[in-house]
Amino acid sequence: MSTTTENGMGGPRGREKTYKKTTSSALKGAIQLGIGYTVGNLTSKPDRDVLMQDFYVVESVFLPSEGSNLTPAHHYPDFRFKTYAPLAFRYFRDLFGIKPDDYLYSLVNEPLIELTNPGASGSLFYLTSDDEFIIKTVQHKEAKFLQRLLPGYYMNLNQNPRTLLPKFYGLYCIQSGGINIRLVVMNNVLPRSVKMHYKYDLKGSTYKRRASRKEREKSCPTYKDLDFQDMHEEGLHFDTETFNNIMKTLQRDCRVLESFKIMDYSLLLGVHVLDHREGGELGQAGGDGRRPVGQRVLYSTAMESIQGDGKAAEAVTTDDTMGGIPAKTHKDEKLLIYLGIIDILQSYRFIKKLEHSWKALVYDGDSVSVHRPGFYASRFLKFLSTRVFRKNQPFRFSPSKRTRTSIHALKSSSQEILSSQADERHGEDRRDRLGGARSLASLDGQGKESNIIYVTTNLSHFYCFRPRRRLCESSRVNVSSRSRDDVASSSTFTLEDSAICLTSEQSTVDVDMDRDDGSVLDVYLVSS
Repeated sequence: MSTTTENGMGGPRGREKTYKKTTSSALKGAIQLGIGYTVGNLTSKPDRDVLMQDFYVVESVFLPSEGSNLTPAHHYPDFRFKTYAPLAFRYFRDLFGIKPDDYLYSLVNEPLIELTNPGASGSLFYLTSDDEFIIKTVQHKEAKFLQRLLPGYYMNLNQNPRTLLPKFYGLYCIQSGGINIRLVVMNNVLPRSVKMHYKYDLKGSTYKRRASRKEREKSCPTYKDLDFQDMHEEGLHFDTETFNNIMKTLQRDCRVLESFKIMDYSLLLGVHVLDHREGGELGQAGGDGRRPVGQRVLYSTAMESIQGDGKAAEAVTTDDTMGGIPAKTHKDEKLLIYLGIIDILQSYRFIKKLEHSWKALVYDGDSVSVHRPGFYASRFLKFLSTRVFRKNQPFRFSPSKRTRTSIHALKSSSQEILSSQADERHGEDRRDRLGGARSLASLDGQGKESNIIYVTTNLSHFYCFRPRRRLCESSRVNVSSRSRDDVASSSTFTLEDSAICLTSEQSTVDVDMDRDDGSVLDVYLVSS
């Protein structure tokens, strides 16, 4: 069996990593041998409906190093391989379109890649070469909790396969030398084929939620909540439909987790900046020198997990996005987002209740990570919807922009004034109209001094009343005005263009007279 580390080398520098006194190479070899045997043996069993007792079945096989009639020989220590709920997990794999041959090829025929672990659990992580599956070592209590969770997990996946919750494909145990090593196979959230410029583990809490100095020194560190607020103060911006799909999926998933009394989970968030060109191209070669392809398992990518019904898997995963969700920063930098909920095998048991009570005495109880499931879910969702994910705000025109547009339209129209027409040609007509304008001055109702601006277009006349103001230089129209001392002074505009731009809210032409008193011009329409 071939093995590889994360950087593509044959092994880590110095001493080989061990887990429970078992070397990493021996553990990976046992994993591939055991899964190869159990999955191959399962193909001989006929398909049928999953029954309640199927969730509690445990199958076991002994694999000696010299081999047997049923198992191949190998150069690892003798071990026993246990498979939990094989028929139930076969159903889960079928639900996500994973064929037995593809599952075996990914896990057995191809080398496993060892990943570094940013968490404090001490678990080992292995990635398959095709980017499809993650193998993680889990504690006994976590494996036992997953067994109890399986019936409800089965029901949830039947109702909604599109989820950001972990997708479990198998639960196994390796027994060797009196040591039990439990493993879970699940979906890969962050594909190797896309360079993650930023990675975050977000819980929605603030107590000790900053990456350590040792973590920051890594080539690709995993940051935490307070780091995200420092580095992305304005959050990540999505269009309205995408934002609603993300939050709807998260709300549904948190409701499921709360019903199982699960807390202390995280959102694993990967950010790929499309504008970066230094080795950040999509579809880059992996550690083994080959160019990985997009993930083929149904509902495994971030985009598929949040899409509503009616979209096939092929339609939402393309070479352009590699299954990522398009987003932007507040500076309009284009991003691809990869996300999924992880670490859901922590229930609010007695020990966790004691941990919360102790930390609440020393620190702010609402800021610590460990909390009762209902509060944890609401705090988690609030943090994501207000600090992490945000809607793109639609562009709105301000009133000042509408006014400038109106002035521009009036200016364009006034430039086509028939300036060649003689004033005496309209003199008598003007005097008749001014007489009508004076009669309309009674509309002011207060006996106040008013100006009348009379605008003649091809279709109609506009009478405008307001306290006297100076004409805007931007309007530049031909005005013939009477004495300022008259009770009602007048101005006449003769325009060829009948399309004078007036907003429906204001019904004004923004023209200034002698006083800059900030008043709004009233317009009255009289048919010609």
